[in-house]
Amino acid sequence: MELPRGTRLPLFVLPISNALRGSSDELAEKALSELAVRGIGYTVAWNPNDRAQTLAEGLRSAKFARRVGLPVAVDATACLDGFFNGDPATLHIDGEGQPFADLSFDPGRRMGCPFALVGRVPVIRERVEFFLKAYAKARARIDFVFADWEIDGPIEWNDAWANSRKCQRCRARIKDLDDFRAFQRQLREVRSDLQRRVFAQPVRSRFPKALVGNYGVYPHNGRRHWYDYYERLPEGAPFVEDQRARYREWAHEFGPCRYSLAMPVVYTWYPIYHWYDFANSDYRWFYNLLLVGSNAGQSTPRSTPIVTFVHRNTTAPPPNADPGVRPFSPEQYQELLWHLLLRGHDGFFVWCLQEELAEETRLVHEVYAASLAYREFLDRGQPVTFEVPKQPAPIVSGLRLGSRVLVRRTDFEPNSGAVRLKVGKQELKIPRSEQSQVIPIQLRRAAKP
Repeated sequence: MELPRGTRLPLFVLPISNALRGSSDELAEKALSELAVRGIGYTVAWNPNDRAQTLAEGLRSAKFARRVGLPVAVDATACLDGFFNGDPATLHIDGEGQPFADLSFDPGRRMGCPFALVGRVPVIRERVEFFLKAYAKARARIDFVFADWEIDGPIEWNDAWANSRKCQRCRARIKDLDDFRAFQRQLREVRSDLQRRVFAQPVRSRFPKALVGNYGVYPHNGRRHWYDYYERLPEGAPFVEDQRARYREWAHEFGPCRYSLAMPVVYTWYPIYHWYDFANSDYRWFYNLLLVGSNAGQSTPRSTPIVTFVHRNTTAPPPNADPGVRPFSPEQYQELLWHLLLRGHDGFFVWCLQEELAEETRLVHEVYAASLAYREFLDRGQPVTFEVPKQPAPIVSGLRLGSRVLVRRTDFEPNSGAVRLKVGKQELKIPRSEQSQVIPIQLRRAAKP
């Protein structure tokens, strides 16, 4: 990078997590040093089934990371996995008292009853606390801890609602079970409580300054504009329709989880392309992903960092994918990343397949490195708009800092005219440009007494 990142978080890249395990100390430190000068962070995965080796690698990485100026970052996913471990005690109970599983999320995952997981809490929490205690004993710092905890624990989608209505325990515990909103609210309360007790609370108790968060958990406006690959809307669940898109109602879970890091997901999920009729294929992706990003940016306090999972290549296509689905162009994907930064996002976490690693990292890194020219705006500026046009039109985003506004304009239609952006009581004229622009604004002076 030409410019230092200062106190900004580095760019994280999930596929390189744990890549240095087994390397010599000399090579590991050199690799971390090379990542540091590029502003790329490195995470070490904790594995509760391989504690000695995992801990040794984590502590080694923590030492070298601090030496080269990187945050000490951890992937705790494996520690959290397995609330639903297949044990009959965790399953639903049918009318005849027999346990049964929900296989609608993953045929290999025996999901069960949300109210049968009390006994799993100390098991999962012990895994996390083992590593936290060891780091504290070694006087190793932890700055950033995340998990990709998804297909486990209480989830309200797919056949979960139908199966809960067949379960004796769920019928006894969930008030108004026939109301999806009531069902969702109570499941998410249990899910949030699990995350708080086994993950966020232990981390923040021992390392109060650490950023801790989970994939897909972030403040929002009550809706979710995307579906993960394993999710589908159950019949009778409420939604808001937008062309062929069905945006779900979503429970507020970030606060109850006690996370200190928001982690929205801005992925090019395959179905998105067919949700919209825009002739401009890039706008099909851009529109949806900017809705997701704007939702998170507008709903998250500026004091809470937002590190966004991102992916450009079409995500989770089926084996018989439609050849007419055009991927998101690299150029407009990079424009999207700029708009996320100017709508309050603080950093990116690249997820991709191994064969996509070089391209995906390069595209995000180019934006990340260039954005450091505007570090003062990114660190202290306030977003001025979260508007997302329902038809292809110029997209404008901006951060205000004092008497200046950093803006980015992206056009999807030729010959687009002037765009006016209201900032406070003033209206700025935003010209066409392929670059970010800093525009001065007139500050009103207080009247003399």
